[in-house]
Order: sequence, then C-alpha cells, then structure tokens
Amino acid sequence: MKAIEITSYGAPEVLQSAERPDPVPGAGEVLLRVRASGVNRPDVLQRTGNYPVPPGASDIPGLEVAGVIESGDAEALRAAGLNIGDRVCALVAGGGYAELCVAPIAQCLPVPNGLTDEEGASLPETFFTVWSNVFDRGRLQPGETLLVQGGTSGIGVTAIQLGKALGARVIATAGSDEKCAACLALGADHAINYKTADFAEEARKLTDGKGVDVILDMVAGAYVAREINCLAEDGRLVIIAVQGGTKAEVNAGLVLRRRLTVTGSTLRPRPVAFKGAIAQSLRRHVWPLIEAGQVKPVIHSRFAAADAAKAHALMESNQHIGKIVLTW
Repeated sequence: MKAIEITSYGAPEVLQSAERPDPVPGAGEVLLRVRASGVNRPDVLQRTGNYPVPPGASDIPGLEVAGVIESGDAEALRAAGLNIGDRVCALVAGGGYAELCVAPIAQCLPVPNGLTDEEGASLPETFFTVWSNVFDRGRLQPGETLLVQGGTSGIGVTAIQLGKALGARVIATAGSDEKCAACLALGADHAINYKTADFAEEARKLTDGKGVDVILDMVAGAYVAREINCLAEDGRLVIIAVQGGTKAEVNAGLVLRRRLTVTGSTLRPRPVAFKGAIAQSLRRHVWPLIEAGQVKPVIHSRFAAADAAKAHALMESNQHIGKIVLTW
C-alpha cells in the first residue's frame, strides 16, 4: 500500500510517500480502504518528535480516517451491526495516512447520512475529544457557559457547535477579527480576540461577573492562572494540550473558595474499551444532530495525500478555520 512516512523528525518536508506492507486486522479489528484522512495537531507533534507513538501503534501518522470496510473480525462486525463494504469513519492510534488502515471495530462509526468521505474523516478525532472532555470530564450542562479557547481550530469548531446544540451558552476565543466572526457564524454567543482583549476579563464581563462554568483549554502555561480567575463557583477547567507550556502558577485559594476542578486528558493512549464507550455516546447523542444538520463538519482545505507536507505547513501557519483533510 501507499503511505505517508515521517522520514526523520523535522519540517513538513520530512513527510514522504512510501510503500508499506498491507496491515492485517486482528481480533476485534477491521481493515479499511481509506478514502480520506484527517490531519490533526498531534500529527504535527509526532512529526517533530514531540509526541511518542504509543506502544503497539503504527509509526505512520494519522489518527482518523473514513473509508470502506474490506475485511475484519466477522463475529465482532456482526455484534457491531457492521458489514463488509460499509462506509465508516474511525478513530485510530496511528496509521491513518495510508491507503489501508486497521481500526478497532469499537472505534468505528457509520459515516453520517449525507456526508462525504472527506467530511466523515474530519469527525472522529475532534468529536471523540470534545465529547470526552467537555461533556464527560467537564460535565457541561444545558444553561451553563462554556469558554472554548482556539475557537477556529478543529477542536474549537466542534466544541462551539456541540455546546450550542446541547443547550449551553458558548464564548470562544480566536486570534483575529476574521476568526472571531467565524466563531459567531458557527453559533458562538460571543467571540473574544485574545490578541486585543484580555479573555479572562471579557469572560467575566459577559457573565455579569459570575464567570464561566467550563473551559476547554489547548494552551495551558500562563493561561491556567487567568482561566482560574474567570471560572464560576464549581467551575471546571479541562486541559487537552499544552501549546503554551507545561508549567503554571495558580491561586490555590481561588480553587478552594470556588470549589474549582482542574483536570485534563489525552485520548490517544487510552484503551479501546474507553474509546468505544465514547463512540457509543456519539452515535446516540451526536450523530442524530449531524444527520439533522444541527452540527456540521467544517473543512478548511483538502489536499491529495501526496501533498501531506503542504497540509502540515498550513496547520502550522494557524491560518485555517476548521479541519484539514487528505484524500486518497
């Protein structure tokens, strides 16, 4: 099969086309003929040597795909209600930048009705991440206020839409007025340009001093102290990336007095059973919203798989709004 390899750690150009042996599915797995692969920030980190591959996972980058089931564990397929030839999208621990990819059946979901393969491939990584962190760990409830950092990232556009669709008030941050306008167009109630305003101060103003209930943070570092300052009583800060650094100094007194929760998670190394449970929640609660048009994939750019280096360069430029997808 054709695949995109990381030939050495470095700039986007280290991504090169190569021939690899076809992968073989094991128990509880399927082999997918990949039609589209999502591009995500962890792929960039893996390419630069800053995100080690979990034990047992493919060294080929790519954490989400959409395609057709070619073969697999027949009994597990029957139990999941899937068949050879079905169009599915899947979350994988690696190997997504390839013509063929093995995926756990528990982490496969039907491509929602009406969506293309490219749109299907744009769903798993961000939807699994947002559901697990905003709704499971963050316990966001209807009527509460969610602050989404980086509202035009793949994670951000998903969090804005899901938050609104499930009854929350949503405030998003972005780095330009154009991106703030995109957040509002996606349904955010308010958008803050973090380059021209203090997001913590603005968030408190927008909530009449109460503060926000849940924050989805991809920055960490110095942001953490500011986020704690703008959390409401019993507020929850959920950290899913550390683009601003791993060190933070916080006012522990505020954590105590306001009964705050600071938590976080990474998805890639979690067991199949954990991810499978998220998949079932998505199918039950979110897939109907997608099929009804209440939540939509947001794709900024599509690239041929051979142009993966260009896709990574775009991601590193931070100029995109929504997802970047490779096509096969």
